[in-house]
Amino acid sequence: MKILRKKRVLLIMFVSFVLVLFLNTNWMAWFYPIEYKEEIRAQSQSYEVDPFLIASIIKVETNFKTSKESKRGAIGLMQLMPDTANWILEQAKIPDTSLDELKHEPERNIQLGTWYLRNLSDQFNGNEIVMIAAYNAGPGKVSSWLKNGVWDGKLETVKNIPFGETRHYVQRVIYYYNQYVKIYDTF
Repeated sequence: MKILRKKRVLLIMFVSFVLVLFLNTNWMAWFYPIEYKEEIRAQSQSYEVDPFLIASIIKVETNFKTSKESKRGAIGLMQLMPDTANWILEQAKIPDTSLDELKHEPERNIQLGTWYLRNLSDQFNGNEIVMIAAYNAGPGKVSSWLKNGVWDGKLETVKNIPFGETRHYVQRVIYYYNQYVKIYDTF
């Protein structure tokens, strides 16, 4: 008798959980949360970059965890290399910011990362797939792949990207981008 009661209780709990999930129209957001929405939204508007693209890059780079530093020295939410960050500060005429601030302050890191995405968009005529690859491998390498016919800059031919890390990076960013666009009506 006790076993049947336990099974009924478990069944009721399971059915309740499933109903809550499906009655809540945005239940998938539990599995794909976006942190720092206000900061992303502000920089997205300022630099005219898709906020879902920014969020997807942050998700892949650090999973929204601040103060990260990669083995290669990339820092902060958007994993900017120190040389790239210093170049952005100079080019964008953003008031001096220390690398320590970039590592620990999400707002400033998102600002620089978004400015860099805007710059890459301008360099590659708005091709978001190429922008993503350039964000990971660098614009020089990606330009040479395009110039030499190694890769044509399309998602369908991402398998032709010669760097496995960059190929996988592009696929992951696009995966999260598609999930975010499906889940969230607006940013």
